[in-house]
Amino acid sequence: MILEVAVLDVIPSEANSFERDFATASLIISKMKGYQGHQLQRCLEVGSRYLLLVNWDTVEDHTIGFRQSAEYQEWKKLLHKYYDPFPRVEHYEMVVPKPIVDKG
Repeated sequence: MILEVAVLDVIPSEANSFERDFATASLIISKMKGYQGHQLQRCLEVGSRYLLLVNWDTVEDHTIGFRQSAEYQEWKKLLHKYYDPFPRVEHYEMVVPKPIVDKG
């Protein structure tokens, strides 16, 4: 599993519209091959900053399968107008799995 991480700085006056349009965009990404799930979290210190975390089967499912699709063009049309500056996107892989805790 690969974790896509993007810090999204949204134009402050557009935060509510961004959240509304992100809900629509979520329906798009959730249908893509290799998609496993996502989270959008809002920063407590900077209310117009969000953290997007998306789990993919492979990096290529994101960079090729999604980013080169017609669905991505819909995603882009919905969301890219809100970013200032445009976000940097990185991919991560698990190094140390979460330990299993015996509660018995």
